[in-house]
Amino acid sequence: MYQQGRIRRVVDVETDEMSPCLAVTLRQIGVKSKLVVPILQGEELWGLLIAHQCSTSRSWEDFEVDLLKHLATQVEIAIQQSSLFGQVQQNNRVLEQQVQERTVQLQQALALEAALKRITDKVRDSLDESQILHTAVEELIQLLQVDYCDTALYNLERGTSTIWYEQGHLPITGQNRVVQMVDFPDIYPQLLQGQYLQFCQGTSDAISSVPQNRAAILTCPMFDDQGVIGDLWLSHGESRSFNELEIRLVQQVANQCAIALRQARLYQAAQAQVEELEKLNRLKDDFLSTVSHELRTPMSSIKMATHMLEIVLKQAGLLDIESSPAVRYFKILQDECQREIGLVNDLLDLARLDAETEPLMPTTIDFQLWLPTMIEPFTERALNQN
Repeated sequence: MYQQGRIRRVVDVETDEMSPCLAVTLRQIGVKSKLVVPILQGEELWGLLIAHQCSTSRSWEDFEVDLLKHLATQVEIAIQQSSLFGQVQQNNRVLEQQVQERTVQLQQALALEAALKRITDKVRDSLDESQILHTAVEELIQLLQVDYCDTALYNLERGTSTIWYEQGHLPITGQNRVVQMVDFPDIYPQLLQGQYLQFCQGTSDAISSVPQNRAAILTCPMFDDQGVIGDLWLSHGESRSFNELEIRLVQQVANQCAIALRQARLYQAAQAQVEELEKLNRLKDDFLSTVSHELRTPMSSIKMATHMLEIVLKQAGLLDIESSPAVRYFKILQDECQREIGLVNDLLDLARLDAETEPLMPTTIDFQLWLPTMIEPFTERALNQN
């Protein structure tokens, strides 16, 4: 039963069905109830995890069963870990040898990572496209000790690649050269998909100014989530290919260049927007100033007409009855007129503050007294609309 993973609950030794010898043994050691959970190793029964209740009989709850099952599972895991411990010790010797082999690679990787951070800082600190590309090429030449490096920017609408900057140990004349992508179907479709290429010198002669006696060429696209911007080309002077760490470094430098170029272009666009917004802001200020002054004239006339209307209503005795509609409507007219004049004056004040023609004078207000005054004009409107 236990080997099949079944659990046994004994609520009361005196009443539950069990073998006579087990019942006698439990009585001798003073057990009233017990809960048994098997400990398995695969399909084998390793042992039992048993909880005894000795004071009284006990009806075991489901959560108690779940607890013992969980503990049994942890014991199974621990036993398995123990059996694996010997294997781990055996493997340690192999791992130590592998660690020694990896140490050299890690040291090289750490050196390249530090170099990448230095290059990234230099590239990301600039908002000038020429400076970004110039820095990337010079740093890669110095770090990887390659004989040639150039960078190009794409014009995807025209399908062209223009060599923007290049540097090498031998005479080079390819800067500002424009290449038609369609002429090289084995190279640019892969670059446009964000994939790097490594190849021999033969296919590169018509694309960049890589000297013809170079052995291995690596080109990585500069791309981000918006697409490919350009590429980086490097050439070894030795008869060896670029290793994995070198390729990864060039890819990361290319990615950082893409980010920096996007930032530079966004900055230039933002500067143009700022200038346009400043122009619009000046137009807005002029408009508000003109409108505010123009509004004062009709509001002055409305205020004068309201004052004359008050005189006429008083002479007619229509303002003596506070509950009459005339009094209520006149009060609304008078208050809204005054509020509109206040809004016009606020616009003029804001215009003067924006123009910095007078200093800002903050004052303290009693919020509990100020807020009801602001709410009052909207109270009747809100009540009418529920």
